[in-house]
Amino acid sequence: MSVVNVSLLQTELHWQDSAANLAQFSALLAKLPATDLVVLPEMFTSGFSMQSAEIAEAESGPGRDWLIAQAKQLNAAITGSVAVRNATGGYVNRMYFVTPDGAVSYYDKKHLFRMAGEHQAYQAGRERVIVRWRGLRFCLQVCYDLRFPVFSRNQNDYDVLIYVANWPAARRHAWNSLLVARAIENQAFVLGVNRIGRDGNDIHYSGDSVVIDYQGQLLASLPKSEAGVINTTLNASALAQYRQAFPAHLDADAFTLKN
Repeated sequence: MSVVNVSLLQTELHWQDSAANLAQFSALLAKLPATDLVVLPEMFTSGFSMQSAEIAEAESGPGRDWLIAQAKQLNAAITGSVAVRNATGGYVNRMYFVTPDGAVSYYDKKHLFRMAGEHQAYQAGRERVIVRWRGLRFCLQVCYDLRFPVFSRNQNDYDVLIYVANWPAARRHAWNSLLVARAIENQAFVLGVNRIGRDGNDIHYSGDSVVIDYQGQLLASLPKSEAGVINTTLNASALAQYRQAFPAHLDADAFTLKN
């Protein structure tokens, strides 16, 4: 498939209320046009809460089951992160990527936001995850990961970076700037989905959800602090042609990531 349709949802989140959030997103998804991929914010069932023992669901919990049902109903992949209690009894900020056939991939957030105590409430993931879907390769990333370009460095193994976030409005300049930088340096599309409103800790979020192309050009965006949906397309053929004409990746520095 040379063109992939994507839908990014920017909205407020009900604080630590999974049922209310799932009902809200169910209503929004029911109105979507045909799409190939739906992207939801970070911790879309709860908001960015450090009360991991209270909000985390089991690995086969309601958030995951809801994603599986929605993917099947929409005939589209769907992704977003959820607080999860893993098999060892610890807690992770887990980004699911679910396809219509029920296949579930996931990435556990590696860079935990210590300024909010996330490193004390959750366990860090170790490996980055890339998922193939309808002709494109998607690299899964969560919020604070955006500040660490080595971890997301394209080694000619993905075409799209997805960042799901609860990124505070106080640092929106960094959000907007770094998303563009990641697109340019990795010659990849970037999808950045952020929430709006205020959370239970009175932190304000401005949204600024965007789709950026492989040259750092803005393809689509949502107004600051307004709820809405971005529906746009990613042209895989255009990306391939650009990389062939400007193969900067051939001159990239070799490196090895160490945990």
